[in-house]
Amino acid sequence: MKIEQIYTKCLSQGAYYIESNGEVAIIDPLREVQPYLEKAEKDGAKIKYIFETHFHADFVSGHITLAEKTGAKIVYGPTAKTNFEAHIAKDNESFFVGNLEIVAIHTPGHTMESTIYLLKDESGKDYAIFSGDTLFIGDVGRPDLAQKGDITKEDLAGFLFDSLRHKIMVLNDDVIVYPAHGAGSACGKNLSKETVSTIGDQKKRNYALRENMTREEFIKEVTDGLLPPPDYFPLNVKLNKEGYESIYTILEKGSKSLSVGQFVEKTEEYDALILDVRHQFDFIQGFIPKSMFIGLNGTFAPWVGALIKDIHQPIVLVTPEGKEEETITRLARVGFDNVIGYLEGGFESWKKAGKTIDTLKSITAEELEKNIENNAIVFDVRKPGEFENEHIKDVKSTPLDYLNNYLSVFPKDKDFFIHCAGGYRSVIAASILKAKGFNNVIDVAGGFAAIRKTNIKTTTPVCNISS
Repeated sequence: MKIEQIYTKCLSQGAYYIESNGEVAIIDPLREVQPYLEKAEKDGAKIKYIFETHFHADFVSGHITLAEKTGAKIVYGPTAKTNFEAHIAKDNESFFVGNLEIVAIHTPGHTMESTIYLLKDESGKDYAIFSGDTLFIGDVGRPDLAQKGDITKEDLAGFLFDSLRHKIMVLNDDVIVYPAHGAGSACGKNLSKETVSTIGDQKKRNYALRENMTREEFIKEVTDGLLPPPDYFPLNVKLNKEGYESIYTILEKGSKSLSVGQFVEKTEEYDALILDVRHQFDFIQGFIPKSMFIGLNGTFAPWVGALIKDIHQPIVLVTPEGKEEETITRLARVGFDNVIGYLEGGFESWKKAGKTIDTLKSITAEELEKNIENNAIVFDVRKPGEFENEHIKDVKSTPLDYLNNYLSVFPKDKDFFIHCAGGYRSVIAASILKAKGFNNVIDVAGGFAAIRKTNIKTTTPVCNISS
């Protein structure tokens, strides 16, 4: 028996490769399927099943492409309806992969079709669950993404309570838990950085699995403090239900090298968004006017999904040399398939052509300290939870996720400063603000981590969380 967790940090997502006696099951694959094909070929094995725990909202799965390339059967849980051929499992239906048994257990709550897969080893002993977004390490799936008709998030939370208590917590404490996501995913609110645990450990540590927790307490706690989901979530669900173009077709279409002249023409012709994915330090020093910065070095794909409202938006890219294909792939993971090309030679070619260049003013935390003494206007673009935990006294919270909702609070007639936790998100925010005409925005390098090392007055930390 071979189990491999294939974890993608940018998406905080875990896919799984299970092999036994020449047969393979893949659980929740990413859109680019070549790694799974290569693993199976190396093992001399055939991919037999593609198990999906639910219709994913935060990424486009690779189930359709993988099925086309291998002939493997796609499996969803009860109540799932697809526009492509799939096996809709019955509750407690068994599937056999080599010497292993995999049992589909219907666990509605995160979504109505949510299903976990219980793996039994060669001896028939319960070994592990692949819990999808039903059970995370330290959290459970948010119950507000599949509200439909008369079904409310409170109804879904109630279903989730029943699924956890009657389907998962009854399993032995030594059963391994392999979730679909870890910290950083928007599919839960308190996910651990750990990506593997056990049922017993989660009973001790996971707030939602507390002993003697009432249904009413559970519903209140899992629905409290939920931030609105990103706009791209329902669009990705639609792609996962109805189908999509092969990522290899998307790569072929998007991998078009554009000269500076062609780049300008395409941008104007398609009203394309210029997306600059270099490191924030490089972007600050010079960029094409009205570019949006979202660097590949951060949680790139989720920020693309949160900040670019239309997955059909035409996009032209400014990338580090050799990162063009990676960028297109990572955009496609969250359904942004309309890249029409990239700037040949990157930003250097733009400079050499003598084109107009914009820059972003950035100061150190020590310089901010001097400005604060002179009543500087400061905004914090971290998430609300980070802000509530600790922030500079008398600053305003303008979370990057919802920046467009706060445009009216930023002044246009005087300088203002923005910061995040470490300096990545604030540059994203600054690029958006500059494109909207806020030329007086100033970034604080190093973010709150650097600010805490100065004498700038901050509030008392609520809890010791990392930033």
